[in-house]
Amino acid sequence: MSKWLKKGDKVKIIAGNDKGKVGEILSRSEDRVIINGINVRKKHLKSGSQVQKSNIVNIERPIHISNVVLVGDDAEKIKLKVKVQKDKKKLFYLKNGKEVVFREIKKVK
Repeated sequence: MSKWLKKGDKVKIIAGNDKGKVGEILSRSEDRVIINGINVRKKHLKSGSQVQKSNIVNIERPIHISNVVLVGDDAEKIKLKVKVQKDKKKLFYLKNGKEVVFREIKKVK
């Protein structure tokens, strides 16, 4: 499931200090994601010159991808399935017994 996570997807934290919070993925590397407003740390910046002043900045730190789960619009976790139709590959999930298309992946050759 983690291979389907992309920038802009809504996820829910399932482990750690921010457990239960929902946020949007800002960026993704191999096995870590940065989520808007989650796992925030303070960084102290020194003054570089007389013009630039020292200050404290809040920064989102990466979370391992195994600690997040994809959620739908109603903040309930969803499990994606793959369906190939004619020349298109689609990700979908079941909601109340009906298929809801989550994303179209690519065209199949």
